[in-house]
Amino acid sequence: MHILSNKEGLFNPQGTIIDENGQFHQIQQILIDGDILFSKISSGSLVILLCQNQYESVFFYINAIERGVVPIMVDAESDPSLVNVLILEYNPDYIFTPSSKEAQFENYLFGDNLKNYTLLKSNQESSASLNSELALLLSTSGTTGSPKLVRLSYNNLVSNASSISEYLELDSREVAISSLPMNYSFGLSIINSHLFVGGSVLMTTESITQRRFWELFNKFKVSSLSGVPYTFEILKKFRLLDADLPSLKALNQAGGKLSNELIEHFVQFTSKKSIRFCVMYGQTEGTARLSYLPPQYTMEKIGSIGKPIPNGEFCIIDEIGNKIEQSGTSGELVYTGPNVMLGYAECKADLARGNENYGRLHTGDIAFFDDDGFYFIIGRIKRFIKLFGNRVNLDELERLLLDIEIQSACTGKDNDLVIYILKPEDNNLVKEFLTKKLGIHFSVIDIRIIAEIPRNASGKTLYSKLLD
Repeated sequence: MHILSNKEGLFNPQGTIIDENGQFHQIQQILIDGDILFSKISSGSLVILLCQNQYESVFFYINAIERGVVPIMVDAESDPSLVNVLILEYNPDYIFTPSSKEAQFENYLFGDNLKNYTLLKSNQESSASLNSELALLLSTSGTTGSPKLVRLSYNNLVSNASSISEYLELDSREVAISSLPMNYSFGLSIINSHLFVGGSVLMTTESITQRRFWELFNKFKVSSLSGVPYTFEILKKFRLLDADLPSLKALNQAGGKLSNELIEHFVQFTSKKSIRFCVMYGQTEGTARLSYLPPQYTMEKIGSIGKPIPNGEFCIIDEIGNKIEQSGTSGELVYTGPNVMLGYAECKADLARGNENYGRLHTGDIAFFDDDGFYFIIGRIKRFIKLFGNRVNLDELERLLLDIEIQSACTGKDNDLVIYILKPEDNNLVKEFLTKKLGIHFSVIDIRIIAEIPRNASGKTLYSKLLD
């Protein structure tokens, strides 16, 4: 039993991880195998887990969650300077890293090896205690280097996995594949929800554009495929689903708004093959998923994020916080449910704080509901966009560019980042810098040269004037 909760467990003992070598690892055995490594890690320890979509990463994650060890989930391919920001801010007790990267952590002592991973221990004493409810820390801003993290509890994870498995009708026969990074809330929710019902997850570092991905897909009879809008663009462009995939029963999309054109395409495709197609909406602050559009309404309510997940509720509020009762009237979308985060963290001292949201989340999205109670998002209050499923703060990008002495104004929409700069000769530098920092392809970065950045009397950028 998890030491932080006496409620329903997150991982069903019969849940199974399949590695790329074809070995099957049941949860009950994973926890037994973790006894030796975790006998050296005390409950309440803070660990940076450098994630890869392979068995060693998910083995450590499962054991950490079930033993009260709190992981900060970070992409193993992140820029080392960004990882160092987290280390300096949070002073983790341990780092679980691919062995090929262990040399970059000078202030950590060599510990134990687990195949191609190494556990490193800090040479400093832990400087802060963790709240007893805290189970997991995820980035809220993609990979832009912000130390701001989302604090999630064990009960957040259980409730969201339970809701997801209910509306997707998951059971122990389901086999998912790691088509998204496990440090990304959507990708992690796939693992959690399938293991919750005793299903299976195939872990692979292969991408959907690689032949071996689909060979593994068929070999292990994967039943569902999940992705962000970019995933579905690639699936359509290269006609990857035209291959013989007899085990495929479901396609699931979240991580940003899918265009109506793509929705229509995949509705037509899935209806011909009796495949379930589900469009969803979520935020890391809500553990992962907040709503889903029942497949039978996908075309009738095209563009809608659907209705709240089981045990969740939506409401729309106006600028002064009053609830909007009239359909078709826009305001901020507010979600209430047991999967809402404890709160944010920006430094290690914040990890001692308790539940600050009490199940209520202001999403920052502007939305309305129609006469049938379906919700539609029409914009965002805060300045962030999603690039390939990762949420990116536009103000933070401007600060990063200023660090390399480039003045900019960043705007855009999902999968289309527009950056205004002053010097044509900085074009390539900006693209190379942000491609490395964000881990995205430069094709989504649109650089535009302007004579000056429009500002008001107090120096604030006038984004509405940029197109002028």
